[in-house]
Amino acid sequence: MQGVSITVEGPGPPVREIDLPAAEAAARALLVALGVDLSTPGIADTPRRVATAYAELLTPVPFVATTFPNDEGYDELVVARDIPFHSLCMHHMLPFHGVAHVAYLPGERIVGLSKLARVVESFSRDLQVQERLTMQVAGWMEETLRPRGVGVVLEAEHACIALRGVRKPGSRAVTSALRGLLRDDARTRNEFLTLVR
Repeated sequence: MQGVSITVEGPGPPVREIDLPAAEAAARALLVALGVDLSTPGIADTPRRVATAYAELLTPVPFVATTFPNDEGYDELVVARDIPFHSLCMHHMLPFHGVAHVAYLPGERIVGLSKLARVVESFSRDLQVQERLTMQVAGWMEETLRPRGVGVVLEAEHACIALRGVRKPGSRAVTSALRGLLRDDARTRNEFLTLVR
């Protein structure tokens, strides 16, 4: 299919229907259960704001990835570094945030660079664990692009570690997913890891 662009919709996070009135009622009940006086100025509208905020954080922005033929035969790494992201921990519903480093070794097709950031954003709009998010981004790239290799590294600080439990602010979790030549070829793997350090 040389010279032809293809628009593909890769697998994405689940599309959910959000019941804002029910979410607002639940937020109101939680605040009351926590002893919050909802008649306090500035708090009366908090249940609505909480429901709206979580709806936004859990709604992926749809996108389609247009891929293009690799007419020039580019056969080196394509790397997008330091892509900011934020998500919600599925265990505590507290945020975690950091940067993603995403790379692929093109095969017959390439993709617009902005789509590398969009796929990270799309999968991060869910209740997540960092390990799964890392694997989802790598899986999407592998399925959508059919590249010779994929590398994804996520570095994030988790509020559930920084603000509660062990209370260790500033600590960061690092996860990786390597596929194809980025996993099997030591030279390519080392190049990728060097580029994202």
